[in-house]
Amino acid sequence: MLCPHGPPGRSGFSGHHGFPGLPGLPGEGAPASHPPGTPSAPGTGTAHRNPWPGNSSALLGLWPGNSSALLGLWPENPPASPSLLADGTAHDPYPLYRVLRERHPLVYDELFGAWLVSRYADVRAALADPRLVAMPPGRTLAHLEGGTHSAHRAVVSPAFRGAALAALTAGVARTAFVLARRLAARQEADLVTEFCQWLPTAAAVAALGLPYEDTARVHEWCRTGLDHLGGHHPEIDAFLRPYIARRRAHPGPDLLSALCTARAGGRPLSDEVVAGLAGSLLGAGGEATARGLASFLANLLDHPGQLAVVRVRPALAAGAWAESLRRDPPLHVVLRRALEPVGAIPVGATVACLVGSAGRDPARFADPDRYDAFRTDPGQLAHGSGRHFCPGALLARLTAEHGLRALLTVLPDLRWVPGFRPTSQGLISRSPRSLPVRLR
Repeated sequence: MLCPHGPPGRSGFSGHHGFPGLPGLPGEGAPASHPPGTPSAPGTGTAHRNPWPGNSSALLGLWPGNSSALLGLWPENPPASPSLLADGTAHDPYPLYRVLRERHPLVYDELFGAWLVSRYADVRAALADPRLVAMPPGRTLAHLEGGTHSAHRAVVSPAFRGAALAALTAGVARTAFVLARRLAARQEADLVTEFCQWLPTAAAVAALGLPYEDTARVHEWCRTGLDHLGGHHPEIDAFLRPYIARRRAHPGPDLLSALCTARAGGRPLSDEVVAGLAGSLLGAGGEATARGLASFLANLLDHPGQLAVVRVRPALAAGAWAESLRRDPPLHVVLRRALEPVGAIPVGATVACLVGSAGRDPARFADPDRYDAFRTDPGQLAHGSGRHFCPGALLARLTAEHGLRALLTVLPDLRWVPGFRPTSQGLISRSPRSLPVRLR
């Protein structure tokens, strides 16, 4: 999930080689706190029994048009449900996801402190429900210029078209080839620490026309409060303001200039909006995009036949990326807070949308555990669902497509180190921690 509209988790996706000064990405964070307004769970188990004895009629009207998936699922004495914090879940969450989808599609997890939603239709509905909102810190893009979602779309979406999109694409493509060429003389490399962790941030910095030497500093800001929604970070604001003033006076071919000259509703974007958009894009160059890129490369390298087809037909890379996000999203758990009661979910409660479970729901996808780069309908949950426009999803897609193209062009013999198979780790955020490859 690259556009969760909530705080990403942490799972030790760290370490670096070849680029001095690049900080490692953060480690696994603490579970969600017990939400205000959530009833205490009875008993001493890891999660309380389902609160609707006899039937699930309390769920009617939860999400109009989607609640049928939740009906008739609980017997008179339902068993205690498992917890996301059960032993072994971070190593392999898929058995738990299966149990949740089949027996507990909506249940309160006492240890994790949230209501769990696990089926594709219900996760998609929850992510789009205006009563369930993200919990980002400080200012976000949705709060800019009035704070309404319609204003948000009107300001953000047009700003990333035309010249701005061209500048962003050029910055990503140029950076991907620079990083790939730095590996060309090597025999082996770790794509996580030497490519995936660097490309998203460096690409955003390059596209905005900011100094390359500030890439490591921007990456550190991403770890300490800046996120893909433009969460307020005083240092990034102070960093961007002089560049915004210069671009207003003397626009150039970069993305920041395009934002400074863009208009919404017949007037230029304010400095606050430009800073928020630029900060959002820089935040999108952080952990989630790096993780998604690592899983994408792992899936294709693990399926050399599919990789060979994508190599000769580059237009298929977009579908291969979408399929990787379905099967192996970088964010498995996306948190929401209930602004008002939603069926049995009380106001103030935390809802955990299990994107990692939804993407492997057999009720939605045939053979859901298989990676198929040519799947015709891989879904859209990893890009968010509903009313949000996310610059992070755009940057992530461009990073994946141009990153893969650069690697295959510069390193045509790219393959696994003999004996290696990728394994993912993490509960909230999940991806391979290393991808050792032979380069020639």
